[in-house]
Amino acid sequence: MKIDTILEHLAGSKVISSRQKERILAVEQNPLFSIHWELRTLLYLGITLLSSGLGTLIYQNIDSIGHSVIVAVIAILCFAAFGYALWKRMAFSTEEVINPSPFADFALLLGCLLFVTLEGYVQYQYNLFGTRYGLVTFLPAILFIGFAYLFDHRGVLSMGLTALASWVGLAISPEKLFSNDFTNQNLLILAIILGLFLVLIGWLSERYSFKKHFAFTYFFLGGNLTAIASLAGLFNNEGKIIYFLVIMSLAIFGVMYARQKQSFLFLLLGVIYGYIAFSYGLFTVLNSISSEITFLFSTLYFFATCAGIVVFFIKIKDILGWKK
Repeated sequence: MKIDTILEHLAGSKVISSRQKERILAVEQNPLFSIHWELRTLLYLGITLLSSGLGTLIYQNIDSIGHSVIVAVIAILCFAAFGYALWKRMAFSTEEVINPSPFADFALLLGCLLFVTLEGYVQYQYNLFGTRYGLVTFLPAILFIGFAYLFDHRGVLSMGLTALASWVGLAISPEKLFSNDFTNQNLLILAIILGLFLVLIGWLSERYSFKKHFAFTYFFLGGNLTAIASLAGLFNNEGKIIYFLVIMSLAIFGVMYARQKQSFLFLLLGVIYGYIAFSYGLFTVLNSISSEITFLFSTLYFFATCAGIVVFFIKIKDILGWKK
């Protein structure tokens, strides 16, 4: 039944007046449009442009401004941003905390970006940390992770985990994962250990309901790092069975977690990583038996898996348990 018919009936029954009917109808025909995400995007863009502009200003005017003035200005802006975030901070809770002040989150993010700029500039100009270059990434890693829990900010948590990975020589952001040198055996093993550690932290967060909404960040960054590193080890190194078991276990966990949370992203990642590892392992075994068998089987296999992909997308709602 249309809204205008319902309103006509209510007005005819004297439940509402004609004026009320017209006002309700006007609201229904011209609904409010939320610009929440548009404003947040503009604020994030503003923070990025401010940080970039500050760096450009320093680079172009380094001789005329002076190093001490630059350090003082960045430090004042940094501490002002942290001070505002601290002033607007909500009481700590193990559950998710929604801050009613939208600018507090952006102030914290701006403060973290300015801190990185300040630290890098001081290290470059004054060699504050000497040859202990690990401190340059370890300090913001500890600081940002602590701030993430204190202020309940997932963006700052991602920055902290990225800095932590940089401290051990890894890049874990999605766009830089493949830039890691996984031909280095020690770095490869370190990547797998760090990735599994992050996945474990995410699982413990959900298991004990301690900032369990952070689990997504831990699972996404740690799971991708472990999966890419394990695939690199599976393709290039000895002990393939170990890498195969790691990635298949991770894929099964991803699918189970996706069904629990009804997450298409983790289901897709689990299926893709599992399919690559399973296919590689299967053809490696077949090729060791007979290359002719491998060639004949491969045609049927890829036809069957293409059909499976179609069925997968058709049945995706049933797999995830989405309600129609």
